[in-house]
Amino acid sequence: MPSREEMKAAVCREIDGRRDDIIGVAKAILETPEPGFREFKTSKYVDQKLTELGIPHRTGIGLTGIKGSVSGGSAGPSVCVFGELDSLIVPDHPFADKTTGAAHACGHNVQIAMMYACAAAISKSGVLPWLAGKVVFIAVPAEEGIEIEYRYGLYKQGKLHYLTGKPEFIALGELDDVDIAIMTHTTPDPEVKRLATCETNNGVIRKSAQFVGKSAHAGLAPHDGVNALNAAMLAMNAINAQRETFRDADTVRVHPIITKGGDAVNAVPASVRLESYVRAKAAPAMLDANMKVDRSLRAGAMAVGGRVKISTIPGSMPIVPYPELWKIYTPNAIEVVGAASLGNKGHSTGSTDMGDVTQIMPAIHPYCGGVTGTPHGCDYIITDYETALIAPAKAMAMTVIDLLADGAVKAKEVIAKSKSPMTKQQYLSALDSLFKEEDYQG
Repeated sequence: MPSREEMKAAVCREIDGRRDDIIGVAKAILETPEPGFREFKTSKYVDQKLTELGIPHRTGIGLTGIKGSVSGGSAGPSVCVFGELDSLIVPDHPFADKTTGAAHACGHNVQIAMMYACAAAISKSGVLPWLAGKVVFIAVPAEEGIEIEYRYGLYKQGKLHYLTGKPEFIALGELDDVDIAIMTHTTPDPEVKRLATCETNNGVIRKSAQFVGKSAHAGLAPHDGVNALNAAMLAMNAINAQRETFRDADTVRVHPIITKGGDAVNAVPASVRLESYVRAKAAPAMLDANMKVDRSLRAGAMAVGGRVKISTIPGSMPIVPYPELWKIYTPNAIEVVGAASLGNKGHSTGSTDMGDVTQIMPAIHPYCGGVTGTPHGCDYIITDYETALIAPAKAMAMTVIDLLADGAVKAKEVIAKSKSPMTKQQYLSALDSLFKEEDYQG
């Protein structure tokens, strides 16, 4: 029977031997960006690549998601490697789709390639007979919480339970057979160096609001109208006036945008739409800020004598740290990049639905470098595929070996020592409690 170190060396050799193919996957997905729950071409491509590896899998989960798995030589826990299918919409990105404006300005294309690299390494390196348990590979849709109205429409049509991919997978029972999960995200943050551990991040609640006024001729009779755009602007000013009430320690972030400002320049706007996130480090601060945002939205409508329809939608949960799992990942990351190139991201004020996974099972979300520019910006470009793809794939594959080798003793220890905050049902109930619709007329 090979040792752990021999198996780790085997999966790293497999990744090195497939380097051109793995990087090719990232570049192919970069060229065909698609936003969440619309990733049909990307999903078809991943389906093709998993078929080439001979990995049994299912497609169309949560509209576009994919789940495959391979089994070790004996029974044991299940470890999942995630990749995310979706892009953002950044029309001025150099690799943006000219029709839709979709662009991989967050590095999800290399995440899918990392998952593919791990799938190839585990399934083709000869280590499977010596592992106890199962390795699951999931290409999950819609991590980015964009196009809220579109997704909320899918929810109302009964096509979705939730508006992002990992909560949808949880609701569908697709993580019921998973015990531990891992995925890696790119970032230009210099603290990350080449690879990095992380501690916590913000959760998020999503908001969609429609301000309703009364149309009138903007030149002849504006006094006969009720200006919904003014209501929205007053609401945004009211939100800004709340910021001094947010505690620094709670890392609250509220960032509304107007997605529709009216219909015609010569008509008083009668329907204006706004979307926003409400983020914070922990649930109490998030709920407090959400209450203040609702109050501000109502105030804008009341000030002009209009009306506002507010939809509150669950977003992503904060990440829960799992020290026992980090203890296994960290030595592997050091072996791949060296101790001097391993950073720590600490707390992130961004949000990810990987936080939802950490609510119900041990899961970690390392970061990697190899990218320049601004996250979600037009200059976010993968510049070093060794750092942004090959190194994190090796570190994750080696961690899978550590977890499932020797009868999966380390995976069993992680599961036994790690207490998740919620059961699956508690988690789903918490999300469902956030759904709210209010029709307010001042």
